[in-house]
Amino acid sequence: MFKLAGLTLAALTLSAAAHADVDLKLGSTERVTRLFAYPNNCNVICFRNWTLEQTVEHYLTQSVQRDGYSAAKVLVKTDNDQLYAEISGVPEGYQKPLAALLDAGDLAYTGASKLNADGKWAYSWYLFLPLGMALENRKSVELLHFPPDYSLTQAQDYLRSATTDRWATLLTDNGIPADQTPGYQTIIDIAPIAAPSNAGKDLEGVYDYFKDYQTTMVKDVSQNASGAALPMVAFGAPVRNWIKQQYGATVNVLGLAMISPSAGVNVPVLGSNHPSYIWYAADPATYTGEDAQAKADAAGLKVMGQDLSAACWQAGMGSKPGTDPQVQLKNCTQTWQVSQKEKTCELFYTSIRNLTPDQAAAKCATPPIKSQLKQLKAPAPATAMPAPHL
Repeated sequence: MFKLAGLTLAALTLSAAAHADVDLKLGSTERVTRLFAYPNNCNVICFRNWTLEQTVEHYLTQSVQRDGYSAAKVLVKTDNDQLYAEISGVPEGYQKPLAALLDAGDLAYTGASKLNADGKWAYSWYLFLPLGMALENRKSVELLHFPPDYSLTQAQDYLRSATTDRWATLLTDNGIPADQTPGYQTIIDIAPIAAPSNAGKDLEGVYDYFKDYQTTMVKDVSQNASGAALPMVAFGAPVRNWIKQQYGATVNVLGLAMISPSAGVNVPVLGSNHPSYIWYAADPATYTGEDAQAKADAAGLKVMGQDLSAACWQAGMGSKPGTDPQVQLKNCTQTWQVSQKEKTCELFYTSIRNLTPDQAAAKCATPPIKSQLKQLKAPAPATAMPAPHL
């Protein structure tokens, strides 16, 4: 009886610890206004007529839900020009990664201010931090170029874009439940600037302004709550080039490297196509000649195989920390580029060409396409791309 009572008491104590209330001083109205890009979209008429407190509550609620704390509650108050967040239903210490994100945001603001002072800031850009991400239960990290402006002005959701939606689908194709994909998509953009989706070229040359922000973010999110290194995926040429410049590691598409964001921490990084690249590679307008459509299909199939392999690696490494990254990559490329190449083909034609599953299966069974599937492991055709982030 006493043992049972002790166990019950221990369970209650654990339960209480798992649902602690945390408080965090967010800072002055001025600081919170700039770090939360407030107001997110007001042009005389506000798209969402939220107060500053409501805006902060919105993003913090996204975080607690993506961490799996569905019953958690967020309340933001202002007292004497200082904002405070009260979060219930989350573990003790939950506020620490949020505080770290905002501190890194101060570095981003400093970089953006210098960029503007040097006359290089565009009128259509917004400083936009990766708000609303999972803060505690992260599984993997995605290194990207910049967020599209509509993720801020329309969606008020960093994970709402054609790019992130497509990659989430690839994660589900690799066995991750749809409601768990946000835990795998903790994003760090090397340019924390919400800009039009075709602004990739315009952002070249701004990255050095955000060096302190970039390296601080990578360091802060490189480990999970228990201290294990989180796998990272570097999407697109600008990001892969940044990895080379910042950490001295070369990461080609489906190439692996190890970086050390802080002493004693070794993080596996996989190079990948940009999630939006396939729409360019598979566009017949990219190619010349009467066989432009065939060239576009062949390129699209190869990119699809690479992208599924990269998402497979990310899913496997994230769901089983400590897995050998090289073995995981070999297994993933074998799966999507060899043993399940017909499935790769069907997913390309359903997701990129918008065919029905039956139409895609029939297309992939035709002799011309079956012959192309034998070449899935060959490198994708080299094409110049302006790095759109849709």
